[in-house]
Amino acid sequence: MKLVQMQSDFRALGHSSFKISPVALGCWPIAGVTTLGTTEADGLATIRACFDLGINHLDTAYVYGPRGESETLIGRALGNRRDEMVVATKGGIYFEGKDYVNDARPETLRRECDESLRRLNTDRVELFYLHAEDPRTPIAESAGALWELQLAGKTRAVGASNLAVAQLEEFHAVCPLSAVQLPYNMLQRDIEHAIVPWCHSRGIAVTVYWALMKGLLAGRLSRDTQLDERDNRRKYPMYHGAEWQKNQDFVDQLRAAADLTGHTVAQLVINWTIHQPGITSALCGAKRPDQIRETSGAMSWELTPEQRLRIEQAIAARGPAEATRVIR
Repeated sequence: MKLVQMQSDFRALGHSSFKISPVALGCWPIAGVTTLGTTEADGLATIRACFDLGINHLDTAYVYGPRGESETLIGRALGNRRDEMVVATKGGIYFEGKDYVNDARPETLRRECDESLRRLNTDRVELFYLHAEDPRTPIAESAGALWELQLAGKTRAVGASNLAVAQLEEFHAVCPLSAVQLPYNMLQRDIEHAIVPWCHSRGIAVTVYWALMKGLLAGRLSRDTQLDERDNRRKYPMYHGAEWQKNQDFVDQLRAAADLTGHTVAQLVINWTIHQPGITSALCGAKRPDQIRETSGAMSWELTPEQRLRIEQAIAARGPAEATRVIR
């Protein structure tokens, strides 16, 4: 019953025939590359929890795991319920040892798509993204390869991730885009200026990652938190010095605002995100079922105008976070 109720809130995935939940499962954490404490059992349970939470959109990539751990887990978890999900994956980046390699040549994209389909145990994905720019390969060539994949039925729609407006223009002229994916959160809002309006004017969906700013905006990290030396977040300025203290002051204000709504800080932040103009869906990473259960609670309610004003005032007082660009 809950899933049926949620479906009324699903949103169009661009000009494709699919509709997706405003909260999606971001499947980077279950790959276990930079997220500590991941287990196969938790990953499978996290994906399967989406069926009962009103989440029908899963977002992964060829490079989510040196051996495709994320895609493989999805293939195992969905089983005979595959058709209930809108699955997105990405191509154009792969592991070479411990390093990432950007390679968006047509032959690489075709090879990665075929391998992704094998891992996912499916004959198609609903959405295939170019993961990022490859400086050695013209955007038009990468776009042409993805258009061929769509014509072949291996993907039903095409997206582009981590590109600027000029690059999106070039891509869209060769292969019509259904979705664009970029980082976005309360303190990193650059895409509002040009990319979101560009997508909106063309009926292109916008899916965003880092909505919780790598967990910082989830409200669970205390001011005296000491990150594990192996924790990938230690390299980001937002977790150090004055930036850390500013962020903690900001989260304190979010915590007070969340208390007034009866929801958690994470639910308040995601609710704000999915109701921003032009935002179609927020990718919420999770490595355990309880994490995606919490963020799924951001759907089917809306902040009041007064609550939104309070949040906007807190955002303005904090100011933008120091820019950080890491492709996910």
